[in-house]
Amino acid sequence: MLKHHPSPRSHVLGLAAALSLLSTVAPAQTTGVRFINPPGLVTPTGYTHVVLAPDAQTVYIAGQVAFDSLGQIVGAGDFKAQLERVYTNLRIALARVGGSLTDLTKTTTYITDRTQVPIVREVRARYLDPAHPPANTLLIVAALARPELLVEIEGVAILKEPVRP
Repeated sequence: MLKHHPSPRSHVLGLAAALSLLSTVAPAQTTGVRFINPPGLVTPTGYTHVVLAPDAQTVYIAGQVAFDSLGQIVGAGDFKAQLERVYTNLRIALARVGGSLTDLTKTTTYITDRTQVPIVREVRARYLDPAHPPANTLLIVAALARPELLVEIEGVAILKEPVRP
């Protein structure tokens, strides 16, 4: 009885066919970058609040300030009230993609008054896990987009599970 031994050429052809099939299937599984403006946040002009990377787990959150959903400033002149609203807005942004503040891995905090650093630390400790805080850069700036704004925080998060399309 003769046994059929495939030639090396047939293995190469089989591999090429499999790779060809994968290349046609893979793009259908990738959703690409998603741009999201969650309800509950002010309608942005010229930017997007939340950008979900193609891996459906990495989230980029635009700098959040103390605006309510109608674009009114919350806590005018009150640094702590503004900071509380900023964390509320970050929570809203993350909830839209199934995340929470515990998913934040990197934040950049901009404040206009260095004497407010102790309040930043106090409020941050209430919203973020002090045992596992995200990486953070704190910058003291001369001003933000509007003179009434005292604090802004942008973030990067990595979700525990990919967002389903």
